[in-house]
Amino acid sequence: MPKITINIDEEVESILEKRAEKNLFTLKEQIEDILRKSAVRTKSLEGYKKIKIDDRLVAIFSREKRGRKKKKSPLI
Repeated sequence: MPKITINIDEEVESILEKRAEKNLFTLKEQIEDILRKSAVRTKSLEGYKKIKIDDRLVAIFSREKRGRKKKKSPLI
C-alpha cells in the first residue's frame, strides 16, 4: 500500500479528530474512510457528464450541481 503524506492545519485536524472519535476511528482511519467514500462516490458517477477541470484532484473532489432546480417564487 502506498504511503501518502498530507499537511493539514490544526483547525482541520481538531475537526477530523472529533469526527473520528464520534465514529470510533483513529485520525488515520477517519481520513482513509473519507477518501474511500469519496472514491466510491466518484466511481459511481461515471455515467454522468464529466466536469472538465484541468486539475485531477479538484475534479475528483468537486461536486456537480444536480437535482431538481429551485422554483422561482412569483412576485406579488
